[in-house]
Amino acid sequence: MMLSRDNRGRFADWWWTVDRVALFAMLGLVAIGMMLAFAASPAATAHNTMEAGNFRFAGKQILFGMIAVVIMAGGSLLSPRNLKLTATAVFALALAGSALVLVTGAEVLGAKRWIDLGWITIQPSEFLKPAFAVVCASVLSSKLEGHPAKELISFILVLIPLALLILEPDVGQTGLLLAVWGAMLFLNGVSLLWMAAITGIGTALGGMAFVLLPHVHHRMDQFMGGGKPGYQSALALRAFEHGGIAGVGPGAGTIKYHIPYAHSDFIFAVAGEEFGLVLCAVIAALFCLLTVRLLLRAAAARDKFSQLAGAGLAMIVALQAFINMGVAVNMLPAKGMTLPFISYGGSSLFAVAVTMGFALAVTRQRPAVTTLSRRETDSLFGLREART
Repeated sequence: MMLSRDNRGRFADWWWTVDRVALFAMLGLVAIGMMLAFAASPAATAHNTMEAGNFRFAGKQILFGMIAVVIMAGGSLLSPRNLKLTATAVFALALAGSALVLVTGAEVLGAKRWIDLGWITIQPSEFLKPAFAVVCASVLSSKLEGHPAKELISFILVLIPLALLILEPDVGQTGLLLAVWGAMLFLNGVSLLWMAAITGIGTALGGMAFVLLPHVHHRMDQFMGGGKPGYQSALALRAFEHGGIAGVGPGAGTIKYHIPYAHSDFIFAVAGEEFGLVLCAVIAALFCLLTVRLLLRAAAARDKFSQLAGAGLAMIVALQAFINMGVAVNMLPAKGMTLPFISYGGSSLFAVAVTMGFALAVTRQRPAVTTLSRRETDSLFGLREART
């Protein structure tokens, strides 16, 4: 069915204002994630490395993917005002959830990040990132008279989630959130003094994590220790080597049965083994296309809020994808960070859907509403009267 620009229905209005290139890139990544869920599920559900498991995770991922598409579509319909209200509510709920996990959350590998709801495990901190980007953009773009500096308010906004993430602890999400905040301040034209302070805070937090957190110390030692990759990274590199250019074929991978968290943190290695460098290149290209499109649309926006929010949301997905793929090819130390759209997990997929729904909403090219002057109005009415 062809849609005309003259059609003023709600769907037609959405279709002609949303970034369709970015939308199709997102849907393509979701589809690849569902396909790779079928590839990784037998390994993730196997009781041992000699016997394949089942496709339970793949079935759940399809359900998660359909819900995520609905979330993304719903988010893209939000007006700027409703987007700010929704992001504020999500930010408050994510903060409450992140505080709750410290008390009642399930502990996995020494960290408390998840709330087990039975059919799904929620990681509230995943939802902090998109909500913070929108709320921070709203603060930085506002005209606050008689209030403290906007940069200081944004610092207070980021300080609370950073404290909760450090207590969990979640070093990867802490670094990502700090990087997004710093990038948004930089795009807003903040002074170099602020950038130096942010760099110092990030360096200090990284040093403290290295000294105080044994698992961070261990991962850094593995990464820096003579160039020899850690256990997971070594297996991931073997998977890429086994797959080669075109891969060994769907379901034919064997190294994936030995990789811990092959269905989530190291799903990129599964793609490399079974579908080869070809699919890995497609995934990387889709993330590049998505990031560039969103950044270009944000740069073309008429108002500062849309510019900052669009750029911040684009950077969240871009940085997370870069970190996950970088870990898989041993360019970065292990972070325990999922690959957006593709890694298994409802919490991760829903959070990415919220992020991209917000991004599509804020980068929609809505027609500008202009106000005519008195002279222009009189001239317009005079022209109409002359015609009648």
